[in-house]
Amino acid sequence: MRFSLIHRLSLSVAAKVEVSMEDRVEVFKGETTPITCMFTLPEGVSGVIIEWFYVSCSNPDARVNRGWCVYACVTFYKVVTKGTQFTDRMSVNGTVASGVIVMTISDVQVDDGVEFICSIRDLVEGTANGRTTLKVFAKPDLPTIEGVKTGFSINEHSLSKIGTCEVKNGFPKPNITWYRNKTPVRPAPGVLEVVPSSILGSNGLFTVKSELNMVVKKEDKDDLFYCEINFFVPAGWGMTETSAINITVYYPSTAVDVWVESPKGIIKEGDSIELHCRGNGNMPSSILTFHHNGEDYTPENNVMVFHNVTRLSNGVYECISTDTDTFKEIKGKTVVFVNYLDAAVVVPEDTVLLDLGGELTATCNALSSLQTETVWMKFGEEVSRGHSLILKNVTFDSAGTYLCLVTVEGMETNGTLNVKVQGPPQIMKSDHTEMEESSETTVNLSCNVRGFPTPNTPLKCLYCSYVLWNAARCRPVSHCPASCCHLLRNPSSVTNPCRRCASPPPEGTGVVIAVVIICILLLAILGSVLYFLYKKGKICGRSGKQSLTKEKSGKDNIVVEMKNDNTEEAVLLGVNGEKQTPRNQVDTCCWNEGVAA
Repeated sequence: MRFSLIHRLSLSVAAKVEVSMEDRVEVFKGETTPITCMFTLPEGVSGVIIEWFYVSCSNPDARVNRGWCVYACVTFYKVVTKGTQFTDRMSVNGTVASGVIVMTISDVQVDDGVEFICSIRDLVEGTANGRTTLKVFAKPDLPTIEGVKTGFSINEHSLSKIGTCEVKNGFPKPNITWYRNKTPVRPAPGVLEVVPSSILGSNGLFTVKSELNMVVKKEDKDDLFYCEINFFVPAGWGMTETSAINITVYYPSTAVDVWVESPKGIIKEGDSIELHCRGNGNMPSSILTFHHNGEDYTPENNVMVFHNVTRLSNGVYECISTDTDTFKEIKGKTVVFVNYLDAAVVVPEDTVLLDLGGELTATCNALSSLQTETVWMKFGEEVSRGHSLILKNVTFDSAGTYLCLVTVEGMETNGTLNVKVQGPPQIMKSDHTEMEESSETTVNLSCNVRGFPTPNTPLKCLYCSYVLWNAARCRPVSHCPASCCHLLRNPSSVTNPCRRCASPPPEGTGVVIAVVIICILLLAILGSVLYFLYKKGKICGRSGKQSLTKEKSGKDNIVVEMKNDNTEEAVLLGVNGEKQTPRNQVDTCCWNEGVAA
């Protein structure tokens, strides 16, 4: 019945049937794609048969050599063939009047890539067919590259595996190209070879691998290798790249470099020096050894540290690189110089004794490998620069300890010189003090004396030194300015002991008379005492020491304290020359020809 219907409808066809389709339709796996069939019919035809077939490699000789029918449409019914791979994923839309029939396939898979036939047929002119090939593409996963972890020796002259690139889940099959330093590698038999391989998975997608093998040379040590992946996409090509890898190349050194890493400046005795050694090769079978003064040292990580170096550490340090495979040695060297500064030597040594007004030239030197700088210090202040210290016309102020400081490039040493100045005692200059006290008060007055040896030392006396206080001329004592007098008594002349006073007598006749009377009394008493002591053999020149004692007056006591700048025991003298020490006794200050005994 179907055939008669078709025959009846075809009688009115007055022209030829024409079908037009695209040669190919391209789509990514998983997408939905339409396949369009456009046709023209002769005028007056009211019914046709429209059929869709597909042809794949598995069914090229299917019915009528047209493939499997997936869809048929006649005037009164539409039929979708059951059991095909497209049955559940296809739909057909369009009308005969419009001349356009569209078959849509969803969730396209790689095995959907077949040829589709659109067949338009009438009973008079026959059948017209159109064909479209469906192309399905799968973008592959990101590629990976894996390099060989071990190093490569240039002594190996055979091919070595460098690395492998792999790309998965691509369709059609992707293509892998190796690059070295952005240049495609060129295979050469026995020198460089690329071995490709591929696997078609159960999902219909390809996994492609490519292995690079080559003979490694020293020049390859800095090269970067990577892979470029090319694959098909709708209407073009896609491309992606792997990360780059480099390889470890082992090769012997041709030179060795040695240097002092620290200290950065000059090397001094006591420093720790750090020596580094590095060869220009890369060979795990080579070892490094330091050599100095006949001894060998094994460094740690190419670093050798020598602690607390001295000038004996000077010299040449060698670093030797030995290839244990060939026993070939390559040497490098550096020169180390350790600077030094010996202890300072001061001439004269220790303590120097000078006379007042004398001179001294002292030197301070320290043996050093560098030019030194010398400074002389006293009480923390600089007094001279240079190796020599010159003192002229010395005074008591010149006495003391001199520090010689020698410095050079972060090193220093020092020495000391003690200078003592001897001479007759000197009364220290001091301000006068005015006091108001009652007549019954004992007044303590002090006088500082300096000299060397220490004043008040009993010695054999050729001339003696006295410290008196000029207070007798002042009446009343309640308002008396006191001054210290330094009186020198020569054994040949004992007269006029008050030949020098620091304060003039107060004005007024009464005061003058009182002063004259007191002086006469003092001279008489002093003369009597001296004569008495002379007779007893106690005076200077006979016994070498004298002792003066007298009863203490009951009124107008003025106690005078004599001190020297060497803080010796104080001497107290009363108004009339009385001794007022805690033991009621004081020694005179005597000198033996100006030199201490």
